[in-house]
Amino acid sequence: MKVDALVYCENEFGKVDGKVANGLVRQSDRYNIVGVIDSSKVGQDAGEILDGVRNEIPIFKNTESALDILGSIPRYFIYGIAPLTSFLDASQKEIILSAIKRGMNIVNGLPEFLNDNAVFANMAIKHRVTIQDVRKPPRREKLHHFTGEVKEVKVPVVIVMGTDCAVGKRTSALLLVNALKKEGIKVSFITTGQTGLLQGSKYGIAVDVLTSGYASGEVENAILNAYRKEKPDIIIVEGQGALSHPAFTSSSAIIRGAMPDAIIIQHPPRRKKYCDYPKIPMLGLEGEIEMIETFSKTEVIAITINHECMTAIEVKNVIKEYELEYNLPTTDALMYGCDKLVTALTKKFPNLKKDLALV
Repeated sequence: MKVDALVYCENEFGKVDGKVANGLVRQSDRYNIVGVIDSSKVGQDAGEILDGVRNEIPIFKNTESALDILGSIPRYFIYGIAPLTSFLDASQKEIILSAIKRGMNIVNGLPEFLNDNAVFANMAIKHRVTIQDVRKPPRREKLHHFTGEVKEVKVPVVIVMGTDCAVGKRTSALLLVNALKKEGIKVSFITTGQTGLLQGSKYGIAVDVLTSGYASGEVENAILNAYRKEKPDIIIVEGQGALSHPAFTSSSAIIRGAMPDAIIIQHPPRRKKYCDYPKIPMLGLEGEIEMIETFSKTEVIAITINHECMTAIEVKNVIKEYELEYNLPTTDALMYGCDKLVTALTKKFPNLKKDLALV
């Protein structure tokens, strides 16, 4: 049963750094999102801001007005911003402390672990609430080295990668997972970031807080657990960052740990500089595909579009352009669904058609 949660995303909802809140508003198997806090969009509907479709999730000015309007206290208060900076400032800390005092359990997706802060820990004890540091890795003795056993996985492993961070890899991956399920194909999803964990993914870990000695092993372990416990027809893995992005190493660990059979790549055509690094030009789609295929020894089989700063007509034109230029099926999964991706996968992996025929 889902539990009620209020998501804090001041000045960032619908933007790049609001990706945690954006993801939870779009889909959550764990939480019933009752509202978003962002004073810059107060009074609007969260679904309309993200996708142009109402979902009846209101946006509030602050915590106090949210609780007054809701008339009850949600069980959880989720920090829904994923900024470049890893630590909270004094005003943000006070907002979380205020939520604790109101009796809400805290869900923290930052690499700053609040349970390690005596002020937060003692306040939580005093008010009988919990603090969940989503990205805190397991103790070292519980982490896994890479073993190579992933080669024993007998179903396709597909990573959804990207040309930058915060381009919608997880969103497209989850839309693809749902599309495959609707076709009767049994699919397991492996998350590699905090948002996927918050959304309720059963398998995965936040890769970016792991040391390099364990990152690929934890990806492999998540895939092996899903394969052995769920017996899926296909496994979809969420990518992180971009292989070319100088600020992130997660992509290389995910490729190494997953040893994928195919890759789908997500790209924002209008973005020219890496996210949060305006002085560094992106490698671009062609260069990223070349880099991925060289590094992974695996084919990119489809392209998905992030339509930020694009009109519907521009999206259609870019899809046509990319299909001609790269000879790869191209879609915007949010706008047009995943039919092309499902077709590309069944073409690449004929056994999926056999599984589909048995349904």
